[in-house]
Amino acid sequence: MGLTYAKSGVNIEKENKAIAALAKQLTYKRTGLGAPITDVGHYAGLIEFGEYSLALTTDGVGSKVVIANEMKRWNTVGIDCIAMNVNDLLAMGIEPLAFVDYIAISEPDDEIMRQLGEGLAKGAEMSRMTIVGGETATLPDVIKGFDLAGTCLGMVKKDRVITGDRIKPGDAVVGLPSSGVHSNGYSLVRRIINDAGYSYRDPFPYNRDTTIGDELLIPTMIYMEVLDAVNDFDIHGLAHITGSGLMKLHRVTKYGFDISDPLPPQPIFKFLQDEGRVEDLEMYKTFNMGMGFVVVLSHDDADEAAKMMGGKVVGEIVEEGIRVRGLEIK
Repeated sequence: MGLTYAKSGVNIEKENKAIAALAKQLTYKRTGLGAPITDVGHYAGLIEFGEYSLALTTDGVGSKVVIANEMKRWNTVGIDCIAMNVNDLLAMGIEPLAFVDYIAISEPDDEIMRQLGEGLAKGAEMSRMTIVGGETATLPDVIKGFDLAGTCLGMVKKDRVITGDRIKPGDAVVGLPSSGVHSNGYSLVRRIINDAGYSYRDPFPYNRDTTIGDELLIPTMIYMEVLDAVNDFDIHGLAHITGSGLMKLHRVTKYGFDISDPLPPQPIFKFLQDEGRVEDLEMYKTFNMGMGFVVVLSHDDADEAAKMMGGKVVGEIVEEGIRVRGLEIK
C-alpha cells in the first residue's frame, strides 16, 4: 500500500463525522428577511432577500501556505483563497459580489502581507467583485507562519438557483480543466514530497524549467465562464471539485456519474502518484485529477456549452455510483 490522505493526517471519513456533529447543533433558524432557504451542506448557504437569495461561502487555502512559506512567494495564495470561495458560489449559479478576508499570522510581516494583498486583489478582479474588508490577527501562541481564509457574498434570483435537483440519468457531463492541484490535498502532497526526499526548489522532473514548488503554487482556476453558460444554456447541475475529489459529485445529486472520457490529469498528478505509490482510487478521492469543475446539462446543448467554457463532454449521468473509465470511486 502506498500513501493515502489518511496516512498524511487527513481522514475524510472522520472529518465528515466531526462536521456532522457540529452541524447537528445548528438548530436555530431566523424567519422573515434573512431566513435560510437551503440546509447546511450544499456549496453555499442561501438566505431570503425578497426576489433574490443572498449566498455565503467561506473557505481557506489550507496547508498550501506551507509551500508558499518554503518558497518565500506568497502572491498566488490570495487568488486561491478567492477561487475556493467564488467557485463554490458558481456551483449554484450565483454571482459573487463582495469578499472579506481573515489572516492569522504568528508575527506581522510587511512583505508577506503585501504579497497576500496582491493575490487577493487579482482574484477579486478576476471574479468581478470587491473586497470590502477583513481581519488580521497576530496569534503567536496559536499560529505557525500564517493562515488565510475568507468569506464571499453572492446574489441570485430565487428562480435561478441551481441545486442539482433537475439532474436526471442520460444528461451529459461536461468537465472543465483545472490548473493543477488547486488548493486541496496538500497534506498528502507535502507528505509525498518529504518522504521522497525532494525540496520544493528542486527542478520539476516533467519540466526542468520550473521547480516542484512553482508547480504546486499554480493558483486555483476561477470559473467565471460558468455564469455565462448559466445564462445561455439550461444547466441542470454544477459541481466544484475540491477536497475528497470526485466524491464531491455526491453533493449535487443522488444519481451517479459515468466519466468514460476524463480530462487528462496534469503531469504533477503522475509525479505525486508515482513518488507516493498512491493507488488510482485514492488519487480520485483526494485530488481533482485535472478536472476542477463539472457542468451537467442536456446532451443537445453539451458540445456547444463545452466549447464556450473551454471544457469537453466527459461522460453522462447514470442511476448510481461514480466511475472513471470503469474505476469505481464509490
